[in-house]
Amino acid sequence: MKIAIAQINATAGDLKGNCARILDCAQRAVAEGASLLLSPELVLSGYSPEDLLLRSDFHQACEHALQELALALPLQLTVIVGHPHRHLGICYNAASVLQDGRICHTYHKELLPNHSVFDEMRYFGEGHEALVFEHQGHKIGIVICADIWGPEPARRARAAGAELLLVLNASPYHLNKQEERYEVVQDRIKETGLPVIYANLVGGQDELVFDGASFVMNDEGALVQQLPCFEEALGMVTFSNGVPEFGDIVAVPEIEATVYQALSLGLRDYVLKNNFPGVLLGLSGGIDSALTLAIAVDALGAERVQAVMMPSEFTASISLEDARAMANGLHVRYSEMAIAPLFEEFCATLAPEFQGRAFDTTEENLQARIRGTLLMALSNKFGSILLTTGNKSETAVGYSTLYGDMAGGFALLKDVSKTLVYQLANYRNTISEVIPQRIITRPPSAELRHEQTDQDSLPDYAVLDAIMEAYVEHDYSHAEIIELGYDELDVMRVTTLIDRNEYKRRQAPVGVRVTSRGFGKDRRYPLTNKFVRNVE
Repeated sequence: MKIAIAQINATAGDLKGNCARILDCAQRAVAEGASLLLSPELVLSGYSPEDLLLRSDFHQACEHALQELALALPLQLTVIVGHPHRHLGICYNAASVLQDGRICHTYHKELLPNHSVFDEMRYFGEGHEALVFEHQGHKIGIVICADIWGPEPARRARAAGAELLLVLNASPYHLNKQEERYEVVQDRIKETGLPVIYANLVGGQDELVFDGASFVMNDEGALVQQLPCFEEALGMVTFSNGVPEFGDIVAVPEIEATVYQALSLGLRDYVLKNNFPGVLLGLSGGIDSALTLAIAVDALGAERVQAVMMPSEFTASISLEDARAMANGLHVRYSEMAIAPLFEEFCATLAPEFQGRAFDTTEENLQARIRGTLLMALSNKFGSILLTTGNKSETAVGYSTLYGDMAGGFALLKDVSKTLVYQLANYRNTISEVIPQRIITRPPSAELRHEQTDQDSLPDYAVLDAIMEAYVEHDYSHAEIIELGYDELDVMRVTTLIDRNEYKRRQAPVGVRVTSRGFGKDRRYPLTNKFVRNVE
């Protein structure tokens, strides 16, 4: 028995396009001798359709697309397709067995995740029955994604006679996610003795990136096959006497490489799936915009990328030199627009109102907003989406300007800490040195006043990032963070800034999620919030 794994890049709501991808995989699977094809969770509709699932016309379209797909599939192939299924007035996250032009069996997902980025209880009802079907003399069970994270669905499939477990997944990427998947699947194998085929979605969908890396484990929990990360693929698994044979195992790259690939894929799919002709960004000569530019070129090609340098009186000459060098080295369209004349005009207009008040963050923010206005004008005129270049550390503590450097449509580094930014820049330069070394080694600065560095206003980034991770990603209290060895004043300062700047983050553009808890769907705090966090 030969089973094909279809690692597909689906788009939410693109029923025609998603069905075409399934059909293409089915035809290739038949050509390679497969008799069964496994596709990912909700591949027909894309994951997640979110409030499209509240529309009756969307359900009608999904039902029609599934029926049409069943008729179009090769008759000699059995195909497992993930899709929304409305039954007796309830919507289910479902998987159907398509065979001989018919929908033969349908399974309803039992365990509905309702945490972090998942809202499945908002849309779906819970299934309660196992599905085991026969194929070439074998009994095969089906479960969907979170079902494998709890013991009962797999046990019910085993009790119903399953000899093999197929798992449809739309499991989004975050750091070290694949290791978590291995551990969970191995736990289920220990409990049931069933080999597992784990088919995962791939591609970017708004802030989520699905990394693929679909895999097969035998009944001893050994990895026998794995598809590549961050790309569409069709894998073939041969079973002999009910045991999956060893095949290609494409290793998961190191952390920096996986994050870089996740960011590239997330950006590429957001731009192309939303039909933007390209991207533009403000190139400052600093590390964040340099990394953003490198990823944009790698993801989209230089012809789709424009970089704009907007120097002020506070811009160092080396910032201009490094920005020019990087833009020229990557062969992107590059422009320079001096903001000093505009800044002077604004200051002159505001002078009567500001009389007697010293230069402060108001004037700093004004420069950022001038730049944001110029960049948005270019975006409006030419249709390219503006990339915001701020990182997670800055977003966390509000070291950014609303309607200034926060202006834009996609925040590529939104979930990337400053320390990880440096790691990614160094990683990219191991491939080819596109980021000038001086950008990496010089102290970071917003260059909005004379002799400014980030550390004038913030703790050292290594300290800030560690406190941020503990507080945001792990929900540690002040006392717990201090027990980790961090200074009480630093802890209070960073966490207070994080809390105070929730209102800014609520207005920030969407960006790629790469940690287990980003500033987006993961973390939902009230803007008006007077909870007092005690150190004791």
